[in-house]
Amino acid sequence: MKEGDKAPDFQGINELGEQVSLSDYKDKKLVLYFYPKDMTPGCTWQACNLRDEYSELKKAGYEILGVSPDSEARHQKFIGKHDLPFHLIADTEKVIAKAYGVWGLKKFMGREYMGIKRTTFIIENGVITKIISKVKTKAHAAQILGE
Repeated sequence: MKEGDKAPDFQGINELGEQVSLSDYKDKKLVLYFYPKDMTPGCTWQACNLRDEYSELKKAGYEILGVSPDSEARHQKFIGKHDLPFHLIADTEKVIAKAYGVWGLKKFMGREYMGIKRTTFIIENGVITKIISKVKTKAHAAQILGE
């Protein structure tokens, strides 16, 4: 994936059991962010930063959609605990993550394992306009807004 590429179409189920697809965001600026796991420190910082800056992101025209391999029920708990104002997709089979090239081999403390590579895609009219691969979890909204 690179900036300027057509965004892979996707269909997934959000925390409410509703089907969500890329076409739902036609004519909008979509922040599609992939993160490893609900309730972990980095993922919580990232989600809460987006929550705290949500009004600024909305003012700039952005819609936010998070994606992780967690279940709908876990997403509901995460959203409820942190009062998140946006939806999360339960990509339990990693279909969306694989389509966007963010499921792969990771290394942490000398250990290798398969997982989500924390990455954010800004998509406008079906085209990837920006990719953030070095996500600053505590300042992610600023990265999206270009500050």
